Amino acid sequence: MTTRIERTASFKRLSQFAHAAVLATVIAAPAALLQGCFPVVAAGVGTAAVVAADRRQPDVMLGDERIELAASGRLNDRFKDQIHVNVTSVAYTVLLTGEAATAQIKADAEKAVAEIPQVKSVVNELQVSASSSFGTRSNDTYLTGRVKASFVGAGKFDINAVKVVTESGVVYLLGLVTRKEGEDATEIARGIGGVKKVVRVFEYIPSAPSRAAPPAQPPAQPPAPLSSRQWTTTHEPLSQQRIQRSCSRLQHGRG
Repeated sequence: MTTRIERTASFKRLSQFAHAAVLATVIAAPAALLQGCFPVVAAGVGTAAVVAADRRQPDVMLGDERIELAASGRLNDRFKDQIHVNVTSVAYTVLLTGEAATAQIKADAEKAVAEIPQVKSVVNELQVSASSSFGTRSNDTYLTGRVKASFVGAGKFDINAVKVVTESGVVYLLGLVTRKEGEDATEIARGIGGVKKVVRVFEYIPSAPSRAAPPAQPPAQPPAPLSSRQWTTTHEPLSQQRIQRSCSRLQHGRG
């Protein structure tokens, strides 16, 4: 008899816990789904801002991304640990930096990248040596950050027009720039302590494009409150009948 009572009490506690879990799911589901929308919106805004700031056309930007992915995959699959390579493509001009085990691998890497569709030219700056150390790569990242910060501080040109790549203390500058912008960027980078050399991989344009003012955005409207009927009609995470049945069971203490 005692065992049966204990089992009954345990079953009731389990049922109550299950009912509470169902109710919590009903309440929390709309909020969770709404929260999931915000990262998508934020990511979309960030992507649009990057596209708007870059001087390349959107289709050229996508082409450069495809080239970088294709080249990195092709070289790593073919040469594996015999090469450490960074691939940077700007307006279909590809810069290869890093280290190759032999001169032949360096030449073969350039040829393999040149065969990728849309590649216009290859600037092969691979060094024939062992792969760089973690400390060297960390210092390169630090130098890249210092160069970019100095571009911002100088305020002489649109910093989004110049891409910075650093390899073993050598700074490479890429982008679509005027000659004056290229000269300014080069002089600023040369003035950074620890920079061994500056290599320009620019494509020169006659004049810098004017910065168009961003279109005016309509004032944000607060979202209309969603009733349970609107939510279930639009998204149907849980039917109205299931919600009613769950609430009825909770009221009558049934499982």
